[in-house]
Amino acid sequence: MATRWPSPITRMTRTSGFLTNVAFKLRSTCCVSNPFSRQTTLAYYRTSSSPRTLRSFSSTVALNLTRPTSPLSYPRWINNRQGSRTATKEDSEDIERQDTDSQGVARDGDSVLLNPSDDDSHQAPPASSSSSSSSSGDDSDGSSSPPSSDSPGSSDAPSPTSALTKQSVPEIYPQVLALPITRRPLFPGFYKAVVVRNPAVVAAIKEMMKRGQPYLGAFLLKDENADSDIIMDIDSVHQKTGKKKVLQRSSILTRRIRITDLFTPAGESVSSATVQEVSEEVAVSAEAPEAEATKHHATGPIQTSFLHNYAVSLANVENLSVQPYSKSNQYIRAVMSEIVSVFKDIAQLNPLFRDQITNFTISQSANNVFDEPDKLADFAAAVSTGEVNELQDVLESLIVEERLQKALLVLKKELINAQLQSKISRDVESKIQKRQREYYLMEQLKGIKKELGMESDGKDKLIEKFRERANSLKMPEGVRKVFEEELNKLQHLEPAASEANVTRNYLDWLTQIPWGQHSKENYSIAHATKVLDEDHYGLKDVKDRILEFLAVGKLRGTVEGKIICFVGPPGVGKTSIGKSIARALNRQFFRFSVGGLTDVAEIKGHRRTYVGALPSKIIQALKRVGTENPLILIDEVDKIGRGHNGDPASALLEMLDPEQNSAFLDHYMDVPVDLSRVLFVCTANNLDTIPAPLLDRMEVLEVSGYVSEEKTQIAERYLAPQAKEASGLKDANVTLDSSAIDHLIKYYCRESGVRNLKKHIDKIYRKAAFKIVTDLGEEAFPESSAMSDKPTDAQGESKTVDSVEPDPSTAKSDPGQTTVTTEERKPLKVPDTVSIAITRDNLKDYVGPQIYQKDRFYTYAPPPGVSTGLGYLGNGSGAVMPVEATIMPGKGGLQLTGKLGEVIRESAQIALSWVKAHAHELGITSSAAEQCLHDRDIHLHMPEGSIGKEGPSAGTAITTAFVSLLTNTKVDPDIAMTGEISLVGQVLPVGGLKEKILAAHRAGITTILAPSANRADIEENVPESVKTGIRFVFVEDIRQVLHEVFRGESITKRWQETLPQRSSPLTSDGAPKA
Repeated sequence: MATRWPSPITRMTRTSGFLTNVAFKLRSTCCVSNPFSRQTTLAYYRTSSSPRTLRSFSSTVALNLTRPTSPLSYPRWINNRQGSRTATKEDSEDIERQDTDSQGVARDGDSVLLNPSDDDSHQAPPASSSSSSSSSGDDSDGSSSPPSSDSPGSSDAPSPTSALTKQSVPEIYPQVLALPITRRPLFPGFYKAVVVRNPAVVAAIKEMMKRGQPYLGAFLLKDENADSDIIMDIDSVHQKTGKKKVLQRSSILTRRIRITDLFTPAGESVSSATVQEVSEEVAVSAEAPEAEATKHHATGPIQTSFLHNYAVSLANVENLSVQPYSKSNQYIRAVMSEIVSVFKDIAQLNPLFRDQITNFTISQSANNVFDEPDKLADFAAAVSTGEVNELQDVLESLIVEERLQKALLVLKKELINAQLQSKISRDVESKIQKRQREYYLMEQLKGIKKELGMESDGKDKLIEKFRERANSLKMPEGVRKVFEEELNKLQHLEPAASEANVTRNYLDWLTQIPWGQHSKENYSIAHATKVLDEDHYGLKDVKDRILEFLAVGKLRGTVEGKIICFVGPPGVGKTSIGKSIARALNRQFFRFSVGGLTDVAEIKGHRRTYVGALPSKIIQALKRVGTENPLILIDEVDKIGRGHNGDPASALLEMLDPEQNSAFLDHYMDVPVDLSRVLFVCTANNLDTIPAPLLDRMEVLEVSGYVSEEKTQIAERYLAPQAKEASGLKDANVTLDSSAIDHLIKYYCRESGVRNLKKHIDKIYRKAAFKIVTDLGEEAFPESSAMSDKPTDAQGESKTVDSVEPDPSTAKSDPGQTTVTTEERKPLKVPDTVSIAITRDNLKDYVGPQIYQKDRFYTYAPPPGVSTGLGYLGNGSGAVMPVEATIMPGKGGLQLTGKLGEVIRESAQIALSWVKAHAHELGITSSAAEQCLHDRDIHLHMPEGSIGKEGPSAGTAITTAFVSLLTNTKVDPDIAMTGEISLVGQVLPVGGLKEKILAAHRAGITTILAPSANRADIEENVPESVKTGIRFVFVEDIRQVLHEVFRGESITKRWQETLPQRSSPLTSDGAPKA
């Protein structure tokens, strides 16, 4: 039979509150000791050959004091049949040395270290050694052994394997050391490892063992997370528990007890009870602790007053005993039968229970388990893994019927857990067997193919590649299912089959979509501001919107995909601002244009049934960038077309709808793709051609044109340095004067954007580079010195491959043959003596003559019938546009010339009708009944007829020109106006005020008449530098316009009575105009 040899200094403890006897004496049923041997050994017998029996049955954990110690010496008191032997001095010194070593270790660590014991870690000694250590003893000579009263139900007969007698706990015990334990109560016959870290508690236990009084009470704490070796509150523990005896430094349950009074280390009693010592305190000599201990046990009663010298918790306890019961009680026997039946069911599912039941059966003193129902209930609760409260209820039950019922309930739950565990084990085993079978058959198939010469055609490697890609991605469950189906299909297709190629391409696309891959976004406001300011000048509204987007993302921790549409004239930086946003957010950038797109398959993808089918542009974008949260720029969304292949604008609705694009379905992929994290940025030049449903899904941000000052700053900070470096003049002394830039903007590049300005600046530096090379000649820049001796880097991105014709005198090859070289050319350095300055005076030599000769069509006072209007050109710039009218004989008709559009023609008709209706008030006719212009025709013309003109903003200028013509009154050329009129004379708001005012500022206009509804737009969006020197008059009615334009003329005196103003106009400072 196997034995177990624990460490000589160990402490093993059982669950919750029992009074314990600390002694070298072990249970006769499971341990054996030789009291006369100098190397005492402990043997734990196991009744099964399984190495797991002792561990599962007793939950034993050994506690070692961190360093090896000498073997156990013989006990301070022993029982043997030949009489007791008084401990010698040498023996006392040996024992004292062991205690000193143990105490020293405990002091060094301030804790007791628990190490899990291994049943097979120690080899069993020879049979002779075991038998020699199994000596028996008795109490015949009155030696100093502890009292030998047995607990109820125990037997005095020695065990067949041991001659030791049992040591019982005294019936009356003055006070016990109260030791708290956690997580699980202690049941008879089972151990629990307890770590004692409090040095005072460790010292007290050692002192108890030295005095031969190894008894303590272990109480289960109600708080499972508590970590203390002292009980400070009686309500923190379960008051019913058990009394334990400590074996060496181990403990087993002896009886159940209840705590009545608790004494804390501070000397305070929790209850009103007082401590009464059973005997007087006896001083123990340090020189002879063994003899004193022997004397104490031999002559006097047990005393515990010495425990008051330690900072430990003490308790007064009372014994608890099982209430009397009848062994013939049918209810008890029925419940016990059910418990035994449940044990059998569990034993079939869990082999560990089978071993524990065997150990329990052998350890019983009674031949029939039905004779000890209380022990059966304790055993059932001890081996189960029930809740702490349920186990404590079993422990506290003193009525056998209740204890059995509670134990049965705990055991039933254990059976359910065992059945569930068995089911899970069977399911897992079946899955593993299925996979192993598939693997085995596949390996056999590979071997058969190899023997038949059917080597792999590369399909296995391709499948493995697809599987490796898929494993690195976080595919949704539905996508993973489709992937497995397609991969299984590919495995069974012949490589030459046409469907195999389609499936392979599909799997290639499916595994290259970045499922679950995201780039880490940067929500730093300071970083975004820096990036936007570095890349763009101005555009305050756009930058503020991006910063708001970042602020929301910073607070929420994430941002949802947005659809932003930048609308503005060409060249204002709509596309480049998208790149800057991506750089500020640390997102990948992808751009594709939908201008002129007519095939809906570009948006939704092709069906896989077509030859050469491809996914949509958005899927291609995700593959290219490799993340699910890129910034995708859809350029020229206002120029998207429509054809027989569908309407791409309608297909964009699903992709750009935040409520739908979380499951965007591409025709080729045929699986939902999440686009909700994509930030879409669209660009357009105008909103008129964008379908209303698509426009409704986008947040529109207008990117207005730049004023002259902004264009100057952009040219000096960005455009000129870039153009200079691109022309090879980075270190050359070539300068572009600010006056030249201003002149270039004023007379060459009046557009709102800077694209045309960039072209002219590039042209200037190219001309300068050409001038430098031609002026210095080939002598300064020999061709041979441009060749580099350094070989070209094979990994370089930029390479230069030159084709040089061979010299006819040295080469006899074909005249058409060329020599190819991979040598890089070195950049040539311009001498420091070369200096070129581009100023306003010599700008013509680089960009040619001026495109715009003058800002104002009339440089002198125009004749009657001419007024000055403000217009918005198609290139995004404003213009000062004169309106000319003349009268001639006819039939009251109206002629319009100047390539006018439909809207502006209607404005002219409205203006003429209003003038005819108010001819008498205006002084055109002498009476109200007289017809106006019944024999005359009016001809309206707007100069520069090659330029188309459209829009409603010329109504006030046309009306002013008609009134000026018919009243023969001149209009001040420094007054310009814009605004549409209604048939009754109301002035309506218009757009493009910023560009119009910029044009007026450039032309030297001093007074601008604008609709009152546009006042907020002018004050907020027009820079102060542009408004400087201009007086704004905000009007609501055409009468206010006429009174302001013809102020000071004789005709206005008549109008005071016949055409009074309905309200006074407001000037730019907000005051009414007198």
